[in-house]
Amino acid sequence: MLTVALPKGELLKNSIQLLKSVGLDFSAFLEAGNRQLQIVDGSGQAKGLLVRAQDVPVYVEYGQAQLGIVGYDVLKEKQPQVAQLIDLKYGYCRMSVAVKANSIYKSPLDLPAHGRVASKYVNCAREYFQDLDLPVEIVPLYGSVELGPITGMSEAIVDLVSTGKTLRENGLIEIAVLYESTARLIVHPLSYRLNMGNIYQLVETMRNQLLTRI
Repeated sequence: MLTVALPKGELLKNSIQLLKSVGLDFSAFLEAGNRQLQIVDGSGQAKGLLVRAQDVPVYVEYGQAQLGIVGYDVLKEKQPQVAQLIDLKYGYCRMSVAVKANSIYKSPLDLPAHGRVASKYVNCAREYFQDLDLPVEIVPLYGSVELGPITGMSEAIVDLVSTGKTLRENGLIEIAVLYESTARLIVHPLSYRLNMGNIYQLVETMRNQLLTRI
């Protein structure tokens, strides 16, 4: 049986709609009061796992799921051993450097050498500033990263931005974009080569569905 890892949060509703369009119905995950983390779709041909977005590529990499849907930001940060098959074109956001709106820093290169940058995306932030040849201290935060500059703990943050509303409400502005992110369909490479659960046909059907939406 084919197993699909689905992400909790912002991507879930669109992911379930897309899978339903190709014959896999995991709508039960959206039902109020539902606490199941594993369900079999109505046709009995596939199983869905509901996991944290950061865990989707882990389940796929280790073979507990053959397919998964997750944001490019997670893949960029974790660099899992999975194959990216399709850019699904939803869940748009961007990874940005942000500072206080009244800051003297107008670009990342204005930041002081050995200054502090807070982020939950530690690897992406470190790689970005290494590429700029600007030595900074990356401070790992996994809650309200915006508090870094507000409290003076850091000069800047690296974080995901969608509408920018949270930044504005906390007196922060973007000064650079590292990359843009959308939802991606990922696959366990060996499962794909072996066409487990008829993955080829499912993926092609999904590609065709996406083309009709463009």
